[in-house]
Amino acid sequence: MWKLRGFMKPYVLWCVLAPLLMVIEVVMDLLQPALMASIVDKGLMLNDLPHIISTGGIMLGVAIIGMVGGVGCTVFSSIASQNFGNDLRIKLFEHIQTFSNRNLDRLKTGSLITRLTNDVVQLQTFMQMILRTFVRSPLLLIGSLVMAVRISPSLALILLAAVPLLFILLYVLIRLSFPLFAKMQEKLDGVSNVLQENLSGIRVIKAFVRAGHEQKRFDTANTDYTNTGIRAIRLMALNMPLMMLILNASIVAVLWFGGLQNWSGKLPVGELIAFINYVTQLLMSMMMLSNMLAFVSRAKVSGDRVNEVFATTSEITDAPSANSDVITRGRIEFSHVSFAYNRADENLVLEDISFVASPGETVAILGATGAGKSTLVSLIPRFYEVLSGAIAIDGTDIREIGIDHLRSRIGFVMQQSLLFSGSIRDNIRYGRPEATDAEVEQAAIAAEAHGFISTLPQGYDTLLGQRGVNLSGGQKQRLSIARALLIQPAVLIMDDSTSALDAVTEARIRLLLKTQLRSCTIVMIAQRVSSIIDADRILILENGRIAAQGTHKELLADSEIYRDIRESQLKGEEEPYVQSS
Repeated sequence: MWKLRGFMKPYVLWCVLAPLLMVIEVVMDLLQPALMASIVDKGLMLNDLPHIISTGGIMLGVAIIGMVGGVGCTVFSSIASQNFGNDLRIKLFEHIQTFSNRNLDRLKTGSLITRLTNDVVQLQTFMQMILRTFVRSPLLLIGSLVMAVRISPSLALILLAAVPLLFILLYVLIRLSFPLFAKMQEKLDGVSNVLQENLSGIRVIKAFVRAGHEQKRFDTANTDYTNTGIRAIRLMALNMPLMMLILNASIVAVLWFGGLQNWSGKLPVGELIAFINYVTQLLMSMMMLSNMLAFVSRAKVSGDRVNEVFATTSEITDAPSANSDVITRGRIEFSHVSFAYNRADENLVLEDISFVASPGETVAILGATGAGKSTLVSLIPRFYEVLSGAIAIDGTDIREIGIDHLRSRIGFVMQQSLLFSGSIRDNIRYGRPEATDAEVEQAAIAAEAHGFISTLPQGYDTLLGQRGVNLSGGQKQRLSIARALLIQPAVLIMDDSTSALDAVTEARIRLLLKTQLRSCTIVMIAQRVSSIIDADRILILENGRIAAQGTHKELLADSEIYRDIRESQLKGEEEPYVQSS
């Protein structure tokens, strides 16, 4: 948690004022028993009404000053802690944006959501406690001890037995609770992961009538979290009864021995009452401190989890001398590229990939599921880093190109169309917020999306539901294509992004791409041979290697793999029409 102290520096003024005001409140609280003792011994016992009235007025004034200090401390500690949490969330979110796909594969989405929300809230609350309770409890403990010793050193010896017992109890509880709270946060990650998957895939769950199965998954994760939480809270629940036992035993001892001293005339009644109040304040401050220290266990876990995110750095970073204006034509060159998701894994996903895609060319990639097609195109914008070899655009290694410049010159239409809540217009110009309405419409026309957009009641201002739920799969794909076209890319990557379109619409889009993006390098992944039949070059991937490449005619003549793929697809198209004899 100490590593996060920098987030409090902008609010150092509030961090100083809050404890100072708490000191005022504590001092006022420590004065109250002494003033009350004076009222009893010098007022009530001597029938001195003026003394009772004057001292009572002082007590009232002290209480008001203490209230101002306490309220001020709460206000300033809240300002500091809330801003701390706000800044921490922002920095976490910004840091996560720098992660490579490999980082995101390791730190799962549900876990990151938990760290951005629950863990930050834990730290935010902890910071407020540091500025308030962690100041109040130790000061009240020390002050009460000093005042108790001042009244009766002999009675204060009782505290020598009580206080060590309390500290031993605190130490044992914290040592036992820390691993349980760490496990609680892990279990909460599991709940978040299941919840995130279910909310994202709710329509699939309904379609396959798997609500019962998913309910069991969630129940299992939630029950694990609940049981772990019960074990942790059950342990901490021992804190209060044991503390109260020690507190009450101490008060009984004080009353017993204090009463004896009062009978012998060594201790006035007022001072005995004040001593009991100080003992109560001391032991109550110990109880507050124990509750806070128990919370430290949870905050420590949250701090470690947040620091783990900050400590995770992407292997994909800008080189010190990164170029930011080198991509003009979009010529792509793969030179002996190999890749594995785990660098220590000997099973390569891609191995020794070499090819060139020139401006104006359409290079299509075909292969069986799992052949590495999507992985290959993900290397171009550096979503992953190559294991060996090099990828160059316009003669410059992409590792020497600024990441923002690299990605801004690449239009990427992903396999799964992802749209954001907002209007259609805003979704299309997501990559170019400054684009004019005319440019948005032109991109939509090129993507064959203008027609269906025009039929909507609000047209381009139609609001989309979460992830574009109120559109069909084909409509979402066309909007994704329009979004990529609007940035006027030097390189356009289409990862099986026309699979939901009918053949006629797909053919029209291919024709428009050819005519409107004549100087753009197009890399296209497709499952259907019919989608890439007019590509300038077709790469056949098999087990992560380029098994063959050439034009459609060349591959028909020379590649048995290509012929097998084409024949299997033709057979699949014909089979529904074959009547059984």
